[in-house]
Amino acid sequence: MKNILITGGAGFIGSHVVRRMLKTHRDYTIYNLDALTYAGNLKNLTDVEGMPNYTFLKGDIVDESFITELFRKYRFDGVIHLAAESHVDRSISNPTAFIHTNIVGTVNLLNAFRHIWDGNYEGKRFYHISTDEVFGSLGDTGFFTEDTPYDPRSPYSASKASSDHLVRAYHHTFKMPVVLSNCSNNYGSYQFPEKLIPLVINNIKNKKPLPVYGKGENVRDWLWVEDHARAIDMVFHGGREGETYNIGGNNEWKNIDLVKLLCDLTDQLLNRKAGSSRELITFVKDRAGHDMRYAIDCSKIETELNWKPSVNFEEGLKKTVQWYLDNQEWLDEVTSGRYQSYYKDQYHNR
Repeated sequence: MKNILITGGAGFIGSHVVRRMLKTHRDYTIYNLDALTYAGNLKNLTDVEGMPNYTFLKGDIVDESFITELFRKYRFDGVIHLAAESHVDRSISNPTAFIHTNIVGTVNLLNAFRHIWDGNYEGKRFYHISTDEVFGSLGDTGFFTEDTPYDPRSPYSASKASSDHLVRAYHHTFKMPVVLSNCSNNYGSYQFPEKLIPLVINNIKNKKPLPVYGKGENVRDWLWVEDHARAIDMVFHGGREGETYNIGGNNEWKNIDLVKLLCDLTDQLLNRKAGSSRELITFVKDRAGHDMRYAIDCSKIETELNWKPSVNFEEGLKKTVQWYLDNQEWLDEVTSGRYQSYYKDQYHNR
């Protein structure tokens, strides 16, 4: 039996990865490490928290001594590192938090993994998940590949770029068995409603303004989170050591077109007058350093690991809108902050 540590496993993408690993690899013991900051929500995992091969660990990757002791105690064979500060707007208002979590936290994990195995890495793997934002901004044509030079434009993307470089440096310097991936924008269930898609759905339902930066011309590539979790599983098990894999949805949308599509889908599912929610669209001052376009060439993972997106965007988006409409209690608890008491209620006295 292998001991696998998943950092940030109570977050949006992390909870989907934890769920997939628990159900697909029942001979593994999955340890979910999360600091349970504002975006970490154990209610994302209530359907699997009772599984015998699952253990939740509360703690912060910035705490070096805690991380060191954790690795000594559990001797993790593999690490899937997702824990990160990830919201660009928050990185603009508080860059230091991103430096601590995304850079210092990653180094703490690398050091603990290196020291516990002391060069005996057979059957071991450290997998670092990153973002396409490290590559900067594209023009009207072209795609990010694994060889695209880094050109981060926000404190968030700069901190993720730094952590990527450190993971590669530990591979080259200390021969650590690492793999990396850079993904495009994810969408799906359990996403914290500061992000565009759940924010818009929630505001449409409550007939609140739908804020769109600038003219809404910025383009993003959208990836269904369950397809991303499947890709992470495949890279963790089949990716070549030291290699990076881009994971994208082959699915570019201007922000304004996406918001209009969300308006139409949500109106339809709520039996509202067609087009009525488009009247809520409100253009706001553009974000500082706002990249114009992201697009990923994911031919490498398609060729090497036989992965490709499994759902088209309209299908995935409709499933996503329906999930948020069907899970109003989850959304209410997240927006009110009540979800943060769940850990204390469920784990504090164990």
